[in-house]
Amino acid sequence: MGMIDISGKDVVLREAVASGRIILSPETVKLVKTKRIKKGDPLLVAEVAAMRAAKETYLLIPHCHQIPLDTVEVSFSLSDTCIEARCLAKAEAMTGVEMEALVGVSIALATIWDMVKYLEKDKEGQYPSTGISDIRVLQKTKKPLSKGNMISS
Repeated sequence: MGMIDISGKDVVLREAVASGRIILSPETVKLVKTKRIKKGDPLLVAEVAAMRAAKETYLLIPHCHQIPLDTVEVSFSLSDTCIEARCLAKAEAMTGVEMEALVGVSIALATIWDMVKYLEKDKEGQYPSTGISDIRVLQKTKKPLSKGNMISS
């Protein structure tokens, strides 16, 4: 078995939005909000990491096709005890972009964890309440290309 043959599929506008959250201590979230994390702004670094990861999804997941992404947008919302990340991936392609959105949001969350882990560890070096959860595709759409949006061959 190999990759799925998509050569006969039409190029259409494809979008996917994925989300997930990282559970953190209230103290850590407060330090993120006030930009007092030692390594820098975790949200800015996570945004860049997510964009890069989404573009490299085909290198990470063996059966994914290489897709020329037109845009990757990453956003965050903070509550007292968690940060939710969302990743939008968009492309004019023959196959969907949900894996790119999922990889983007996953790497954003892992990047945040990496940047705040020194605050989250207990005395034994463990993470008793830190966690990443609820990673999922919120929405996936495909639309025919309008004449002004057609890819030329």
